[in-house]
Amino acid sequence: MADAPKRRGISHLEKALNIYGIVLIIWSLYRFYFKLSQPLWFDEFIAKPAIFILPVWYFISRYEKKSLAEGLHFRTKSPVIDIIAGLLIGSVFFIISALRANGVHLVYPTVFLYVAIALATSISEEIVARGFILNRLYDSNKNAILSSIYASILFFFLRVPILFVENKLAGSMLVQTLAVNFVLSLVISLLFVYRRSLTFAVAIHFMYALSFYLFVS
Repeated sequence: MADAPKRRGISHLEKALNIYGIVLIIWSLYRFYFKLSQPLWFDEFIAKPAIFILPVWYFISRYEKKSLAEGLHFRTKSPVIDIIAGLLIGSVFFIISALRANGVHLVYPTVFLYVAIALATSISEEIVARGFILNRLYDSNKNAILSSIYASILFFFLRVPILFVENKLAGSMLVQTLAVNFVLSLVISLLFVYRRSLTFAVAIHFMYALSFYLFVS
C-alpha cells in the first residue's frame, strides 16, 4: 500500500496573509458596527493601531523572532533624505486633492489635529500595507511589479470600509477617491521596493492623508 502523501505545511507567506485576513475582518466589523459614531481621533489613535499593528507585531515577534522595526524595514540609513523625498513626492497627490476640492478646513487649531491624525493614519496603514504585506510578497517572489500590484489590491480592500461609510463620498467623488487611493498605493509600493524604507512610504502617505482630511473630510 502506497504511503499517503504528506500534507504541505502552511508557508510563511500564507501565514502572513492569514494575519492580513484577520485585520481585514476585524476592521470591517468595526466599521460596520460603529460606522462613523466614534470621533476621528479615536479611530486613528486607538482603534486602527490596535487592529492594524498588534496582529502584525504578534506575527513578527513570534514567527520571525524580530523586532517590529526590523521586520517592517522602519530603520533606514538616511531618515532625513527619506522624509524629505517622501514629502516631495507626496506633495503631488496633495496638490491633486487640492485642485479637486471645493474648500479647505484651515481652522486653528483643527489643522494641527489633522496633521497629527494624518501621521497616525499613515503609520498604521503603511505598517500593514508596505512594511508587512509587501515586504513578504516581495521576499517570496522577488517580482517588484507583481508584488506591488498584489499589495495595492490588498490595501484597497482595507480602505473600502471607511470610504463607503464616509457620508461626503458618493457618486463620482467616491469613484475618483477609490482610483486615487489605488494609484497612490501602487506608486508607494513600487517606490518602497526600490527604497526599502517604511519611513519613506509613511512620508508619501502622510501628504495624501493630510490632503484628504483638509479637503474632503
